[in-house]
Amino acid sequence: MKTIEVPVLVVGAGPAGLATTALLATYGVTALTITKYAGTANSPRAHITNQRTMEVFRDLGIEGRVLALATPNALMSNNVWATSFAGTEIARLQTWGSSEQRKADYAMASPSPMCNAPQHLLEPVLLDCARERGAQFLFTTELTEISQTADAVTAVLKDRITGETTQVKARYVVGADGGASTVVPQCGFEMEGQMGLGAAVNCWLEVDLAKYCEHRPGVLYWMTQPGNDYWVGSGTYICVRPWNEWVLLFMYDPVQGEPDLSEEAVIRRARATIGDDSLPIRVKAVSKWQINHVAAKDMRKGRVFIAGDAAHRHPPANGLGTNTSIQDAFNLAWKLAHVIRGYADDSLLDTYSAERQPVARRVVDRAMQSVRNMLPIAKALGFEPGQSEAQGWQNVDELFGDTERGRERRHALQEAVRLQNYQFNCHGVEMGQVYASDAVVSDGRSRAPCTRDPDLYYHPDTAPGGVVPHAWLERSKERVSTLDLVGHGRFMLLTGIGGDDWRRLAADVSAALEIELEVVSIGGPNCDAHDVYGTWSELRSISDSGAVLVRPDRIVGWRHAQLDARAAQGLEHAMRSMLGRAALAGGRRQAA
Repeated sequence: MKTIEVPVLVVGAGPAGLATTALLATYGVTALTITKYAGTANSPRAHITNQRTMEVFRDLGIEGRVLALATPNALMSNNVWATSFAGTEIARLQTWGSSEQRKADYAMASPSPMCNAPQHLLEPVLLDCARERGAQFLFTTELTEISQTADAVTAVLKDRITGETTQVKARYVVGADGGASTVVPQCGFEMEGQMGLGAAVNCWLEVDLAKYCEHRPGVLYWMTQPGNDYWVGSGTYICVRPWNEWVLLFMYDPVQGEPDLSEEAVIRRARATIGDDSLPIRVKAVSKWQINHVAAKDMRKGRVFIAGDAAHRHPPANGLGTNTSIQDAFNLAWKLAHVIRGYADDSLLDTYSAERQPVARRVVDRAMQSVRNMLPIAKALGFEPGQSEAQGWQNVDELFGDTERGRERRHALQEAVRLQNYQFNCHGVEMGQVYASDAVVSDGRSRAPCTRDPDLYYHPDTAPGGVVPHAWLERSKERVSTLDLVGHGRFMLLTGIGGDDWRRLAADVSAALEIELEVVSIGGPNCDAHDVYGTWSELRSISDSGAVLVRPDRIVGWRHAQLDARAAQGLEHAMRSMLGRAALAGGRRQAA
């Protein structure tokens, strides 16, 4: 059995594994990434791509590629509840920040638009990005054994075609191998929660529904019919490509038996929920899955880390699955790169779990609550198992009738639909993640209080722990975001008019720690970037002479209100803390 050595072994080539690999390669660390599958995702699966994730793609330089394959936000607007595509529309909700009331919130929060990028189209873009930057991949290769010592991780790989085995010795391993992870049980990661809370089927279809969608474009169409109120109704249509490619999702109760998944049965269900028998339907694939509500207690064990579905498993509600996975990667990759390249102490890697595990827990709980919040719609519609078709349609007539009972039911339905904002316009959950760890240094000031619901609305702030706020600036006659000035694997110090001495202080700290620390001034026309609209000065919460220290993942690590006698000591202390070198006398750490 041959043995190879690599700095990082990534197990799994889904969104978390591919993003980790691409980011590491961008930061100059070559990873070997393996997957037991022959290629990337072979079906749409996850699709909602939120602004935080698009910002990661912006950092990688592939945002344009993703937008080119995705359905744009303008075509994601409407969630529709109806008896069928051709039947009675029951309710409609504008989603993903597309309504007049929410557009400004989303536009002001980020330079990157939300979009709908199905997983089978997104993953090849990440794969190409990683390969272009020197990453190595082994497909049809599975992990069979993994163990670790204080100094290294040893993994045994098996080629699923030839049966050949290979031993890999790695400094670190990232387990991104999904819900059926091999890394999780073999490395002793503990999970909290419940598995198998619901059973569902995805049917990937080709059917042209343009005449039923072009006037109400959206990503999700919920079909609910008499006699079927099980979880989410008779079938939910997820747009893969407008308007001729779809995933028909339906849930079932295994206690009542397994569903008929033959092509004939799938087409029969599709015709019933479309309501137009004249349309040709092609079934591309059918797969079963289950609802889980699980998160890892810890996302690091020694030299092994877990990310993506290996660490958190939840329903697709809120569209948080792939997004959370890719944001795991953005948090972990720069830390691994800085430790491997000798700039940071291994203790920095503890902050990955400290920061991401609470996010995973919040996301898992939010997604499960959103599934529960679908029940009031079913109750308001009045459809029940076992009722006759005639009774069901009488229900619909009553719902829209000019009677006191009809008015009561319409009010209940409207309230149930409004509740769905916590699933489909949950901007604060998507954008407002705040970290607390040794890699975040408090400035002694509290975050500004939320003025609106923190789940529904994002509140930008330069307080340490959150992403640096977005503001449009001008640099060399080009429009740039504050987010464009930071990231890219670098620490960055943002200052303003009157903060020129920060450059000297940053140079001193950079020399002492042997690490790059750049400075960008934002303010007037003589600064590096001109705050032409004054937006940054409103958001920064510090004086012109203060500074905001931003980590490579665009998280504010520290800030100082104004240039004073404590600035130099504060800056060096913050950098040392973020690198896990607070207790060191100086100089560069040896590579782990």
